[in-house]
Amino acid sequence: METVFSLPKTAAQDLALKPAGLKEYVAIARPDHWFKNIFMFPGMLFAFLVYDTTLDASLLLRIVIGIVSTCLIASANYTINEYLDAEFDRFHPEKKKRSAVRTMLNPRLVYAEYALLAVLGLGLSYFISMQFLVLEAFLLFMGIMYNVRPFRTKERVYLDVLSESVNNPIRLALGWFIFVPAALLPASLLDPAWAFIPPSSIILAYWMGGAFLMATKRFAEYRYINNPELAGLYRKSFKRYTENSLLISMFFYALTSAFFLGIFLIKNKIELLISFPFFALLFAWYLKIGLRTDSVVQGPEKLHKEKSFMLYVVLFTVLLMALVYVNIPQLNWFLKQSF
Repeated sequence: METVFSLPKTAAQDLALKPAGLKEYVAIARPDHWFKNIFMFPGMLFAFLVYDTTLDASLLLRIVIGIVSTCLIASANYTINEYLDAEFDRFHPEKKKRSAVRTMLNPRLVYAEYALLAVLGLGLSYFISMQFLVLEAFLLFMGIMYNVRPFRTKERVYLDVLSESVNNPIRLALGWFIFVPAALLPASLLDPAWAFIPPSSIILAYWMGGAFLMATKRFAEYRYINNPELAGLYRKSFKRYTENSLLISMFFYALTSAFFLGIFLIKNKIELLISFPFFALLFAWYLKIGLRTDSVVQGPEKLHKEKSFMLYVVLFTVLLMALVYVNIPQLNWFLKQSF
């Protein structure tokens, strides 16, 4: 029997608010979501392959600083996200349990927390490179576009998915610039050359892949709420979405990602083409999880519960790393015009 959630009467009737404490202010920064910065890793791996960067103490320090910087910027975005979403999250059967909904947050403290996290994140990013700093600022900017009116792209159908998932290629590029030797970077930010690193094919593949993940999350949320009126109160974009439109968009994002991924694999290292079927299985498996009732993809931080899937991700990562160092001349046949 399907679960249907009813509308809460009012916020005052539904919740007895109390002043937020330190625990709540830490919670809205969502440190448990820092694992999403694993999307930086492929950028690091690709730059390492291209530039054969020496793994020394200096690089390890850059990696630590870069990851910490990105975590702080992400937490700044999460902080305003939680605060500005509180009035809508109370209509979600699970998110109404969040700290921002169940307690009274002081707006001055929230914005002070946001500013502190942003300044610390940007400050640390300066020690990597100016390119890295600009990308961190862009990540921060996208958080404003996604959450803050009058922009608040999360309320606009399809744009909500695309504007959120653009954070994935930003993270990819951040990982890339951690590994790019400083001597090879353009001296000026006005030099357009730096903006085309890494290749646009992997940037677009990463973006569309992230859009697939986000659309699947939207689909799972919409099905879980199982009440169009309540779903529209929780997220305005849901007023124009349907299960079918979300499902169709998921296929579009997946196919577009696969197209650009294929271009990247063939152009940059033909051996990586072996991984393509495993990429396809990764997408299909994630879709299978997303189609379940009360799917864990609604909160990717819970994805670790899918132990078989996570094991596959680990093994797939090992395969990718192995293919980076393998040479199979026979695969050049795929590059011939006759094929």
